[in-house]
Amino acid sequence: MKQAPAILRSMVAEERTDMHQRAIVDDGIAVQFSANTMSALEYLRSRNIGRTVIERVLLEPGQRRSRQ
Repeated sequence: MKQAPAILRSMVAEERTDMHQRAIVDDGIAVQFSANTMSALEYLRSRNIGRTVIERVLLEPGQRRSRQ
């Protein structure tokens, strides 16, 4: 079986990482709703989500990505 080109393998790996990060961010938003912002902040930081993403999703709900 022939292996996919490196660029495609990279894209698939990146997509998996993005989907994993997306799930973590969604969980962090749920923590914010069910507990509080500090708990959500700690949850996201402990899972290595970047500061700018955390600030955007927790402090600026209008700037979150739209659901598709």
